[in-house]
Amino acid sequence: MAFYKYLYKPKKGSLSEFLSDYSLSKKGNFTVIQIGANDGITNDPIHKFIKRDRWKGVLLEPQPDVFNQYLKKIYRKNEDLHPICAAIGPKDGFQNLYKIAFSDMRWATGLASFSKEKLEEAFENGVVEKNCQKFGIEIPQKPEERITYEQVEVISPQTLLTKYKIQSIDLLQIDAEGFDLEVIRLFDIPTTKPKAIIFENINHSQDELDECEHMLKKNGYTLRKFGRDTLALLHPDEQFKNLFT
Repeated sequence: MAFYKYLYKPKKGSLSEFLSDYSLSKKGNFTVIQIGANDGITNDPIHKFIKRDRWKGVLLEPQPDVFNQYLKKIYRKNEDLHPICAAIGPKDGFQNLYKIAFSDMRWATGLASFSKEKLEEAFENGVVEKNCQKFGIEIPQKPEERITYEQVEVISPQTLLTKYKIQSIDLLQIDAEGFDLEVIRLFDIPTTKPKAIIFENINHSQDELDECEHMLKKNGYTLRKFGRDTLALLHPDEQFKNLFT
């Protein structure tokens, strides 16, 4: 953390530069809700800032093995940060989560989805094959040995905000494997008004993206794409307007 606190210089114009400057601008009072935290480190764009600037808030990861082995251990000393083993949904309860049956590596757990069809697409478009070749894993021939599922807890945004007494969201960070736009819808943006939202712009149809972006702009957000991620910032002030020019 000493490196990120005193020496770290993110690339100019990058999403990391925004996150670093935005976090520092809050002067140690930063509230995050992260949907799809996975192991809390690998390919996680906010881990270093959570640690460096002592963010508070809630991190959701529905996979019990990943949650227990990694996420809750990593943040056990962050008193105001609450990792919970749950997914976001329209109401409290339980739901089937589909996942790779023959590997628990980070690339595999990162593909877990509430949509079996989305996971099947990862086999069809070569994503699974590419990772299996990289790590020397053989894909089972039988389809029933490729995908499994488990029931995971689901919590609604209303319950989440009430339980953890969250009145203002500085960042809604989403990595939900094709359900990012549904998460945005569930959070009722016109009411909750997160100051910043980061979501993946892949695995969605263009019509879905257009509808979501129109809703965000209508509610005062300015958008910019950073590769596979989109940043939506509510009424950018002078410090961050240059990001969108």
